Formats: sequence, structure tokens, C-alpha cells
Amino acid sequence: MSDTLVSENSRVVKAAGVVGIATSLSRVFGFLRDMIVAGIFGAGMATDAFFVAFRIPNLLRRLLAEGSLTVSFVPVFTDYLKNKNRNEALKLVNVTFSAASVLLLLVSLVGIIFAPLIVMIIAPGFTKSSSGYGLTVYLTRLMFPYIFFISLVALCMGILNTLRHFAAPALAPVVLNLSIIFAALFLRNLFNPSIIALGVGVVIGGILQLAMQFPFLLEKDVKIRPDFHFNHPGLKQIGALMIPASFGAAIYQINIFIGTILASLLPTGSVSFLYYADRIVELPLGVFAIAVGTAALPSFSEQVSRGDFEDLKKTISFSLRLLLFVTIPATVALIALRIPIISVLFERGEFTAYATIETARALLCYSLGLWAFSLIRIVVSTFYSLKDTKSPMKAAIVALIVNALLSAALMFPLKHAGIALATSIASSVNVIMLWVVLKRRIGRFLDSAFYYSVLRTSLASLIMLVVIISANLFYPWNAAGPFNARLAYLTISITLGLVSFFAAAYFVRSPEIELVIKKIQKD
Repeated sequence: MSDTLVSENSRVVKAAGVVGIATSLSRVFGFLRDMIVAGIFGAGMATDAFFVAFRIPNLLRRLLAEGSLTVSFVPVFTDYLKNKNRNEALKLVNVTFSAASVLLLLVSLVGIIFAPLIVMIIAPGFTKSSSGYGLTVYLTRLMFPYIFFISLVALCMGILNTLRHFAAPALAPVVLNLSIIFAALFLRNLFNPSIIALGVGVVIGGILQLAMQFPFLLEKDVKIRPDFHFNHPGLKQIGALMIPASFGAAIYQINIFIGTILASLLPTGSVSFLYYADRIVELPLGVFAIAVGTAALPSFSEQVSRGDFEDLKKTISFSLRLLLFVTIPATVALIALRIPIISVLFERGEFTAYATIETARALLCYSLGLWAFSLIRIVVSTFYSLKDTKSPMKAAIVALIVNALLSAALMFPLKHAGIALATSIASSVNVIMLWVVLKRRIGRFLDSAFYYSVLRTSLASLIMLVVIISANLFYPWNAAGPFNARLAYLTISITLGLVSFFAAAYFVRSPEIELVIKKIQKD
């Protein structure tokens, strides 16, 4: 293995660790946020209206920001840094930031003006209730400016990540969660209905997230200045990549969004059940999948710019097995402990035992697709580093069709759980298609180390499952028990699961556990 490859893999691990830790902190506050929202507002029409309205700018954020702008910007910015000079690269930053600001301002204004039509399209079931529909429209208008601020945060993320700074963008969601928590606890009595306070918290959070990026940009000697030379060749390159990139990177969120639309046609609470289940799946997805994907894109782009395709394939294999080392046991744990997890996190106040069971049904179906939700981050990042955004777009369109058809077929017999299952199947189709195309494009990219790793990770995960099931025989789950007893059960189960998995991984000589041990010893 070349020194360059070892260095690049080490960069990926280090960057993924930074992003993972920051994202873990964000997820902790995210779950605290959801626990507070669930306890105060429950799972009813008001929360359904908020979640639908909040999904609109979130979807646009994935489409216009992480979904296209960031992933299109990073490879071009990397080329300018490596093959031109820093001044040219910084000029590209200013032009891109200015163009994005104008575009996002227009998008925000259009969203505010056409909010009634947007809500009618994305949540047709809400039109049956004039109060629910009106509240959703109001919240949509209130939160639409969030897309302006958070998309610029995503562009800052692309700039900082390319310059190998990962902490500030990864910590930004903590600010959003704190803002929503503050609004829920202290502002709700100022509004009628009180759910409006959450919308106010979202907008304030967006402003604060953007503000916290500028000190770190200045630290990297990046001073954002207006530059309206929109005929810049680099901007044209980014623009050519953006439109197809929107669908490729954001397919998971698009499928989730389709689920929200269809869930609005189901009984009240269905949107909330899917939302809370998705939030739990987003924990391993956000902490590890997004962390590795975020860390890998600059490395992939740099290897492509050097023409090191053999090293690129080895880094892809390394990134995938690193991701599956976490995703496989996380899937097993989520399936085995889905009811205790939801019960401990959310079951209080207006969130009832019935809501726990219904949310657990959705979580089971989402968990089955966790491997696909995770791997798509790496596979799509590879295509973007190759400046190929069309292949992910084509695969995304097929997955979108599969998701829509399966959701329509499964939503009535399985209710909201059918929608979650359709999302998992569609994401699996997406990964498999891109896997085949990538192999044709760059050749065989999975080495023997990948299969060696996955086999041992799966075996260690199976041992972990046996331990969790066995522990339940001695300390059984009691859904009707007090919170302290339920928390103790979940804590014991997770602790035994983690210990047994890492012990089993060490026993079967998993290369990832050896990597972790070496990293700890080195530090």
C-alpha cells in the first residue's frame, strides 16, 4: 500500500471521527429536541402540520444544498486549488456564494408566495381539514426563509471540508436543535397555536448556523465578498453538475418526502410516526454514514485530480467496509430494541404507548434499508468526484418510481409501515444500480479485504444479537413499567450489545477493530 494511500485513508478516518463526534453531539440534542416536542405537542394534527411544513425547506436544502451545490462545488473547487492557484480558487468561492445567495433568495420568495399550492400538492390529505391546512400553510411560509440560511451553511461546509476543516459545519445542527428546544420551552405561550413557536425556532436556528461559519472561514483566510461575475467558467462547471446532482444525492430524502405526502392520506398521526422513526434511523445514518461520506468526498476528488484511480478504488473499498462495520450491528440493534428505544426516547406526555408501537412498525421497515441509506453516501460521492452527476440522477429516477409504486401498493395493507418499507426497497435498488455502473466505469473496486471485513462484522453482529436476546430472558422488557425501569433495560441491553460486538469483532480479528485499537494506542 502506497504512503499516499495510507495518508489518504488516515485522513478519511480522522475527518470521519471529527464529523462523527460533532454529529453525535448534534443527534443527542436532536433527540432531546424530539423528546421535548413529543412530550409537549404529542403526535396529532399540529405536529403533523409542523413536520410537513419543516420537511419542505429540508427537502429543498438537500436538493439545492447538500444534494447539488455542495457536491458539485467540492470537485471543481479541489481542481482549482490543485491545478490553478489559491486566488483563482477564492474568486470561485466569492462568485459561487453570490450566485447561490441570489438563487436562494428567489426560491424563498417563491416558496412564501406559493405556500398554499405547495401544501396542497405535498399534503393533499390536509385539505380535508381547513384548520390543519391553514396551519401548515402558515408554518410553511414562516419557515421557508430557513432554506436561504441553511443552504449557504452547506456551501460553507463544502469550502471548509475541501480545506480539511470539518468540525464547524458538523456542529451547526447543534445550534438549530438548541434554538428549537428554547422555542418549545420558553416561546410556546407567546403564540396561538403554540406549535408556531417551533417555526420561529427553526428560522432563528438557521441564522445562527450561518453566522457561526464565518469565523472559521476567516481562520482559513477565506473572506467572502460579493462577486457577480456569473459568467465565471468554474461557476458554469458547477451549474452543469448541479441539476442532475439534485436527484442523485437527495434520493433518500425525496423518498421520505413522498412518504410524507402519502401518509397525509392515512389516519392522523401517520406523518408523525414516520418522522420519529426516521429520526432514530438518522442517528447511525447521520453519525457514521454522513461522516464517512463527508470525509471521503474531498479525498476522492483529490485522488481523481491526481489521476490515482487504483488508490481511488482502494479508498472506496476502505470507506465502505469502515461504514458497514458500524451499519451492520446498528441495523441488528435497531431491529432488536426498536420498541424499548422509542419508548424511552418519546413515550411521555401526549406520546402514548400506542404511538410507540406504531412508530416501532415504521422503524423496523426503515432499519431494513439502513445499509442502503448508508452506502449510497459513499457510492454517490465517488461519482461526484468523477464529475459524473448523470449516473446518480438516472438511478435516482428509477428508485423514485419504484418507491412511488411500492408505497401506493403497500400503504393501505400496511399503513405507514408500508411506506417505510417501500423507501427501504427503493434505496436498495438505487445502490445496486449505481454499484453496477461504477464497476463498469472504474473496474472492480471491492478487494478481498472488503469481503473479509463484512463477513467478520456480520458474525460479530450475530453474536451481539444472541447476547441481547439472552439478556431479555433474565431481565425482560416491561412496556408498562416506570421510566426508570425501561431506561435501565435499554441501558443494559445497549451496553451488553456494544461489549459483545466489540469482543466478538476482536475475537474474529476484524480489521476495523484492529484499526480502532491502533488509533487509540497511537493517540
